[in-house]
Amino acid sequence: MVDPISAMAIAGSAFSALKKGVSIGRDKESMGKDLSRWMSAVSDIDRAHHEAKNPPIFKKLFSGKSVEQEAMELFTQKKQLENQRDELRKLISSMCGPQAWQELIQMERDIRKQRKETLYAQREARKHFLEIVAIILFTTLGALFLVGIVWLISNRGSF
Repeated sequence: MVDPISAMAIAGSAFSALKKGVSIGRDKESMGKDLSRWMSAVSDIDRAHHEAKNPPIFKKLFSGKSVEQEAMELFTQKKQLENQRDELRKLISSMCGPQAWQELIQMERDIRKQRKETLYAQREARKHFLEIVAIILFTTLGALFLVGIVWLISNRGSF
């Protein structure tokens, strides 16, 4: 998964390629790659929005963005994607009929389900592993620091 800003750039370029393809009369099969890129980017952005609602502990502590700034970015991205989706729906419906849009929506659901089961599950497991390692590391360092202080205090008179 890419970061939301890169995913928005990918979605924007794929959407532009789709619009251009429709305007020059490319058939829907030749635009499949662009459509797939757009759908993958939208899926990545949706996942990033989901993660922003429940961020990892270290992101909460060390994030450089304010809550307001992050909320505004997410809102803007969401509205841009809604506009792109609506325009894409109109283009596909006019080119292939309204049933084509419903087929596309079903394909999008299938792609998201597959990505969630594989890519996102792996990413989630990796994130949890790194959080556990970081917590163990910080706990160990803290314990060693405390042991060192206790040792120094108990051996103060022997120097």
